[in-house]
Amino acid sequence: MNENLFASFAAPSMMGLPIVVLIVMFPSILFPAPNRLINNRLISIQQWLIQLTSKQMLAIHNQKGRTWALMLMSLILFIGSTNLLGLLPHSFTPTTQLSMNLGMAIPLWAGTVITGFRYKTKASLAHFLPQGTPLPLIPMLVIIETISLFIQPMALAVRLTANITAGHLLIHLIGGATLALINISVATAFITFIILILLTILEFAVALIQAYVFTLLVSLYLHDNT
Repeated sequence: MNENLFASFAAPSMMGLPIVVLIVMFPSILFPAPNRLINNRLISIQQWLIQLTSKQMLAIHNQKGRTWALMLMSLILFIGSTNLLGLLPHSFTPTTQLSMNLGMAIPLWAGTVITGFRYKTKASLAHFLPQGTPLPLIPMLVIIETISLFIQPMALAVRLTANITAGHLLIHLIGGATLALINISVATAFITFIILILLTILEFAVALIQAYVFTLLVSLYLHDNT
């Protein structure tokens, strides 16, 4: 059980060729564009959820910040659908890869920071030095604020990677324990199976919450810079 513990996190390949790109592109099929005058229930629910999320997330933004609406909605839909698809048996979750999450976090963070320096140069520079700072502490505070700024994309990526990976590992371990306990004690195995079902339900919630948290933090970084 232990030697294959991290096998599900390895990038899949077919005939020696990586198929990660196809897996990353697959969630876009789940959100078809409406092409009818009257939508069906699935499209209507999808549009209602997108409108509800966008209203809540963009309420704090000004006109410049709301130009990122399409980017933020695409981001939350991609991460949420990828996390949910990763809970299917024998599937691969791209968001368990730190490189994948850094590839999303760094460009988005850099875009918000560049936007801030372009439109709010004085306010962006003022974040490095709080008002009323004693003169001897100025160099140290500038260094600390600079480090905290560059840690933001790493924190975004590590948070998403750690939460999704931890959930998958727990499901794998408890599932293996359930199979091992069937031949020892059926009652104990049944209790473990109930725990496994509850953990799976929790992971569905975590998959959606982590998508929302990732997008919300990007939205807050954008709000601070617009």
